[in-house]
Amino acid sequence: MPYQFNGSRRRSHQLGVGWSSWGAYNPTSLSEPWLNAIPGGLAWVSLILVFIAAIKAPLAMIVAAALLSVYTTARFMFAGVAVLLGLRYIKQWEQKNWCEEYQRLHTPASIPLEKVHHLVIIPNYREEKETLRRTLNRLAEQSVAQTSMTIMLAMESGEAGSGEKGEQLRREYEHLFKHFFVAVHPRGIQLEMQCKSANEAWAARQAKKHLVDELGYEVQHIVVTTMDADTLWHPLHMEVLGILFATSENRHSTFWQAPIRYHSNVWQINPMMRLLHGYSTCWELAYLAAPWWPALPMSSYSLSLKLLESLGYWDPDVIADEWHMYIKAFFQRDGDLRLQPIFLPFSASATGGKNLLDAIRQRYNQTLRHAWGAKEIGYTVALMQENPQVNRWDSFNLLFRVAHDNLLAGAGSIIISAGMQLPALFHPNSVGEWTRTPIFLLLQVSFLLVIALSLIFWVVDVRTRPPRPQPMTRSERFFSAISLPTLTIMTLICVAIPVVHSQTRLMFSMPLQFRVTRKIFK
Repeated sequence: MPYQFNGSRRRSHQLGVGWSSWGAYNPTSLSEPWLNAIPGGLAWVSLILVFIAAIKAPLAMIVAAALLSVYTTARFMFAGVAVLLGLRYIKQWEQKNWCEEYQRLHTPASIPLEKVHHLVIIPNYREEKETLRRTLNRLAEQSVAQTSMTIMLAMESGEAGSGEKGEQLRREYEHLFKHFFVAVHPRGIQLEMQCKSANEAWAARQAKKHLVDELGYEVQHIVVTTMDADTLWHPLHMEVLGILFATSENRHSTFWQAPIRYHSNVWQINPMMRLLHGYSTCWELAYLAAPWWPALPMSSYSLSLKLLESLGYWDPDVIADEWHMYIKAFFQRDGDLRLQPIFLPFSASATGGKNLLDAIRQRYNQTLRHAWGAKEIGYTVALMQENPQVNRWDSFNLLFRVAHDNLLAGAGSIIISAGMQLPALFHPNSVGEWTRTPIFLLLQVSFLLVIALSLIFWVVDVRTRPPRPQPMTRSERFFSAISLPTLTIMTLICVAIPVVHSQTRLMFSMPLQFRVTRKIFK
């Protein structure tokens, strides 16, 4: 049974060596170490209980694991429906006449579209110039680039020559945008870490100084987009974002999020890893499209500068900046917050590797970092304690969303995997008897449904990939063919195990040191 992990996937690997973070010290919350121990503690308690139950009550253990497997299968079925909905929405949004849509949505409370200004923040550290050029080239293709877009290239002083690199890119590209600024985040600021959130907070303050204080732009007319350094936006993205921002009555209490497709380097990564990344792509679309699941911001997203300023910008000491920011905004606004999808997918880069083993190692390290976002469970609990005035149902709904994937990928994966295997290991003579029970039939049906839905995810991903630059080789055909039957093993190695590893480190406050995740580009 494959596991799906969508836990606070701030893609730190794209920021290179040195974006080293080890959990957030947040002086404004009541978060205590025991809150950070919740995910890892539950994982290890689950493992202990599974061992005991497998020895003392094996059939009960199998039943419990089977029920959790059925729940996972049901989630797959709902996700499959949501993916199909999402694909339909994408097609509709791409075909829509957005000039007519602006006229239809326009009300007396709307902002004139020509007054909307886009501030695009690109935090980066040790990124190749070609990567940044490709990102800037795609931004320059946006219809609003020269009339109403400011680029803030957010550099880190910890990278030797970062200021000079930023200035070189500014000279190359400033004529393509309304404004182009470079900010260099200094090292050594108290209570800050060298991480994306600190970098983008520094850059946002500098951009506000330039645009509002010096150039006279209205703060309530500026929409901020923060993005990973290799994000390639849909050609319509900024135009549509501006229309939605201008016409929304809730523009200062909304996050905007587009679906991610890990397709920028899909033909350069190992074929065994394509299905795994395609699997993530489908789940992230499902969360945005499904009306029954609350979505959270992921990787690259937008919000108003007025909202950002009222929140005190990003906290400069966290890893999962997007989830953390959304949770912070939710409680500071007493629950008056929403996320609006923009169904225009953007491309991102998947982890690569010089061979299959290296690709697995790179993906393992990536998940290890992503899973550190389980810290946001404790942060949410702490803010619930601090803000009892916020509607309890809404608070628990947010907590459930933040905790669900982290716990299912940690404790849940242990219960399903070990709960199925250990009883048979300890009681081999009873296996034949168990196979005649209804629970065994239920497991078989669940397994077949998951395989069928995984095939659907695979087909969806294949149909939405960019064209192949060259014919498929024999080895590529072989690895592509075995990627589906080995999906369960790959998700166990690349998702479930590193999640438990990360949550265990978090439980014992053991720091993570980020390293470069290998990528291969065209």
